[in-house]
Amino acid sequence: MARKDRPHTPDGRYLVSKGILKRCTNPTLDDNIRRKAIKKMMQARMSKDKPTVLEAKIALGESGPVWWDDGAPDYSGNTPVETPYIQWWDSLTDEQRKAGA
Repeated sequence: MARKDRPHTPDGRYLVSKGILKRCTNPTLDDNIRRKAIKKMMQARMSKDKPTVLEAKIALGESGPVWWDDGAPDYSGNTPVETPYIQWWDSLTDEQRKAGA
């Protein structure tokens, strides 16, 4: 399932995949930088080059320091019910939650 089809938190910071919050790409990235990092990540995944995958994910804002600047903690790796996103998660339809399963 494509990332765009998965549930995204209202603040746009996370998507839910396999029941876990995953950090989204930094929406303020320059399009050229984003495209180059995605290309680098996909090539690294194909060659099973984990360090380069991580490097690309950091460039995209999906790993490493958070891309938001309001001091909110990073809930990546948690289920929505273990975070302040529980009310949002509970408000989704069964079909929407299934898309994040």
